[in-house]
Amino acid sequence: MSTNLSRRGFMGAAGIAGLTVAGLSSLTACGSGATVSKGGAKASAKLRLPTYVAAQTAPADLAGNASGLDATYLRYPKELTKSVAKAPGDGSRITALTETFTTPAPAQGRNAYWQELNKRLGSQLDMTIVVDQGVDAYLTKFNAMIASGDIPDLVWFPPNQGLQHVPELLDAKFHDLTPQLSGDAVKKYPNLANLPTTAWKTAVVNGKIRGVAVAYGSMGQVYVVNQDVWKPVGGAEFTSAEDFLAKGKELLDAKRNKYVLEPAYVNHVGQFAQWFGAPNGWRLEGGKLTHLYETDEYLEAVAFAVKVRKAGLFWPDPNLSTTMEKMAQGSLGAYVQSFQGLLSDSKAYDFPFGVIVPFAGKAGATPSYSLGYGSVGYTAISKKADSKRAEMLLRVLDYLAAPFGTEERLFLDNGIEGTHYTRTSSGDIKLTAKGNAEALTTAQPLSLLANTPECIYLPGKSVASRRIHGWQEELLKLGKANPTTGHFSDASTNKGASLTTAMNDTVLDIVAGRKPVSAFQVQLKKWRSGGGDEIRAEFEASVAGK
Repeated sequence: MSTNLSRRGFMGAAGIAGLTVAGLSSLTACGSGATVSKGGAKASAKLRLPTYVAAQTAPADLAGNASGLDATYLRYPKELTKSVAKAPGDGSRITALTETFTTPAPAQGRNAYWQELNKRLGSQLDMTIVVDQGVDAYLTKFNAMIASGDIPDLVWFPPNQGLQHVPELLDAKFHDLTPQLSGDAVKKYPNLANLPTTAWKTAVVNGKIRGVAVAYGSMGQVYVVNQDVWKPVGGAEFTSAEDFLAKGKELLDAKRNKYVLEPAYVNHVGQFAQWFGAPNGWRLEGGKLTHLYETDEYLEAVAFAVKVRKAGLFWPDPNLSTTMEKMAQGSLGAYVQSFQGLLSDSKAYDFPFGVIVPFAGKAGATPSYSLGYGSVGYTAISKKADSKRAEMLLRVLDYLAAPFGTEERLFLDNGIEGTHYTRTSSGDIKLTAKGNAEALTTAQPLSLLANTPECIYLPGKSVASRRIHGWQEELLKLGKANPTTGHFSDASTNKGASLTTAMNDTVLDIVAGRKPVSAFQVQLKKWRSGGGDEIRAEFEASVAGK
C-alpha cells in the first residue's frame, strides 16, 4: 500500500486554508505580468482533463471500481511489472519542497533508501522537507520561499481552493502543464495517466492544469470505534441519533476516566450531519446550490452535538493529544479519522476496531456519506525549468506515481530488499528496523510530490483488509460527492477559507457552550453577505458551463 498521511497530517494538509503568499501584492507592479485571474469558471468548464488509462498490473484479490472502492490485495503480488523503462532523470540536481507528518527522514548522506532513489531516478533529488509542527510550519516555509524567489523545481501545493493569490502565483512562477497533460497528451506518462479523473479535477485552476495531482483515496472521514468498549451496549450499532446518545450515556464512566468521544467538536458535527442526510459541501437541485450550512440537517447536527456535550460524552480536555492511546486503553469509544489515516493506523491498532456506517439520525432521514476529493493537492513545476527540463521533471513525477504491483512501487514503498524489508514465508513485506528508519520516513514526503492511486494492502492482516474493503462498499452505497468539485470560483479562492473558519469557530463555541445555538443563524447571515452568496453564484455558473 502506498504511503498514507497520518490523521494529524491529513487534517493539517486539508486545513491549510489560510495560506497567504508573501510578496504577491507587488508581482504585477514588478512587471511579472501576473494579474488577478477572472473568468476561471468558464475556462475550467471547457478544459479537457487527462485521459484515464488503467495500468496493467497484477489483479487485486478484491476488485476496486471507479466509484472509489479501493482494490485490495490480501498478499503482496508475486508477479510485478516494470512501469518505467529507464531512469527518468537527466543527471542534473532536482530540488523539491514537500512536507512530512512522521519522523523526519535521515539525511541523504546516511540514508541508503534516498541514495538508491537517486540512482533509480538518474538524478539527485534534494528535498526540502518541512516537518509538520502544526499548519504554520509549511506555510511559513512556503511563504519565505516565494518571497525569496528561490523556488525549487517541484513544489507541493496542499489542498488550497481557498488560498489567496494562488492563481496569480501560478501564472507568475509555475508552468501551465495543460499542453503536456490534457487529454491524450498524458499518455506519454503512463503512470500519470493511471491517476483517477477525480484527482485531476483538483489540480485545475482557471481552466489550466497547474500541477500533477497527488492521488489520494476518495473516501472521506469515518468514525473509528474500539469494538470492546461498545460490547456492554450490544455493539456500535444504532437505530437513531437518540439511540447513539442513550448508549453513550450507558458507557460513560467519568469516575474511571472513560468517555465516549474525542473532543474534536466540529469533526463530530460533520459525522452527525451525515446521519441526518446533510449534503457534501453543497446540494445541487435544478441548477441551484444550497450550502451545507444552510440546511436543516446541519443545524440538527449542531443541536445534537450540544446534547452530546451536555451529556458529558466528550473527553473533557479539549486539547487531548493522546487519542490513539486512549482508544487502545478503552478510555474512548470512538474518534473521527480520515479513511486514509485508518488504513495507515490499522497496521498498528492493538484493539478490535470497527467503523460506524452512517445511519438514519431520525425517522424519515436518509443518511449520507461525504466522499473526499480523491487527491491531496498537486505538485507544480517552477518556470525556472525550461520546457525540456519540465518534461524531465514530469517523467520523474511519473516514476513516483508508479502503481501498486510494479517494481517501482515495491521500492518506493519499502526500499531495498534485504536492507529495508524482507519477505515472509507467505510472500508479504516486512520492514526491517532500517526500513522503518529510512524507507518509511523518506517515502512519506515523496508521496506528497506524486503518489499512486490508493489500494488496500495490510501486510499479514488479510482479515482486516477484507473488513475494510467491506466497510468501503457499505459507505459508498451512501456516498455523496461535492457537486462543485472540479469547478472554479474566484470568490471561493479569495474568501472561502476565512468564511469557513468563522463558521467552524462559531460551531465550536456553540458545542462548547460558550454561545447559544441561535448564534449559528447570526453567523450564517454573515457568511452569506461576506461572500457565500457570491461563491454560490460563481459555482452555479461553472456547473452550468457558462
